[in-house]
Amino acid sequence: MTALPIKLKSEAPVAPALDRFKRPLRELRLSVIDRCNFRCTYCMPADSLQGRGVFLPLVKLLTDHEIERLLNAFVQLGVEKVRITGGEPLVRPGIPGLVKTIASVPGIRDIAMTTNGVLLPRLAEDLAEAGLKRITVSLDTLDEQVLHTMSGGKAVLEEVLAGIAAAEAAGFERMKINTVVQKGVNDHTILDLLDHFRGSGHVVRLIEFMDVGNSNHWRRDEVVPSAEWVERINQRWPLQALEPKRASETARRYAYADGQGEVGFISSITEPFCGGCSRARITADGILYTCLFANKGTHLVPLLRQHDDDDALLERIRQVWLDREDRYSELRGPGANPADAGDHANDPKVEMYRMGG
Repeated sequence: MTALPIKLKSEAPVAPALDRFKRPLRELRLSVIDRCNFRCTYCMPADSLQGRGVFLPLVKLLTDHEIERLLNAFVQLGVEKVRITGGEPLVRPGIPGLVKTIASVPGIRDIAMTTNGVLLPRLAEDLAEAGLKRITVSLDTLDEQVLHTMSGGKAVLEEVLAGIAAAEAAGFERMKINTVVQKGVNDHTILDLLDHFRGSGHVVRLIEFMDVGNSNHWRRDEVVPSAEWVERINQRWPLQALEPKRASETARRYAYADGQGEVGFISSITEPFCGGCSRARITADGILYTCLFANKGTHLVPLLRQHDDDDALLERIRQVWLDREDRYSELRGPGANPADAGDHANDPKVEMYRMGG
């Protein structure tokens, strides 16, 4: 279908959009494809895909031009940062060109990407030239057998490490390494992973196993509380707590006292951070979600493909954000009032590979 032109009546910024808890809209998680070359157990387990045909046909994906139109609207509402996700974003055809398009949108200050890294040897230089600023690589362990299990038999450790090396060579000197920790699965390998990246300039972030989606067989007894990791790591390498850089920061940060870098902790289960959340999410087929744990969203494709009025698009997004009252992690978290939480933990939720993490 031929893309409609941008016809925004005014380029002047709209008043900052604040949701019902006075949280601003500042960051956009943009899923560009729902397909992935891994089958990680906490995201897209192979035994839960129910056969073939579960992924979007490529023609259903938002085009680069449609994404540009969306970003022009989001910028006017306060978005300054975009994180490109998936699925695995590097399997989207023409991904460097899309990054270049995003970088050309006035008002976007920062473009980051989360990837499993295996395609970076082919694409890292092109991504850097296109305007990508930061890369986060998902790597859950350095134990090859554990990695094989957690990735559904798809990940090869040397390929992920080669991807990290290629990104370094392309100029991405300070990357984040995202590590989902599951008790009894990879928790016994975490200190070795931290040791490997200490002094490298890269920041490992330990992520509590989360109840995103419905297919990852989440159980609370497989969550290792971040507070336990702070204590364990501090016993081996003394840590110093760092002040957050901004209210919306998802990770609590600690520096190694010996100057060998820092480590972060994302603690959605035991220490929810809903109060500072300023992130919206767009799926690869144009559905707007206002929470990682959402069970319903807003379809924006009709406004993109059936109308040429971008003021209407902007107003729809603005209204969704104004009506936002998500705080799922607080409602199911420790200390929550069961009367408030209701049965939220059992609500059907959008799968992580659709949402983009």
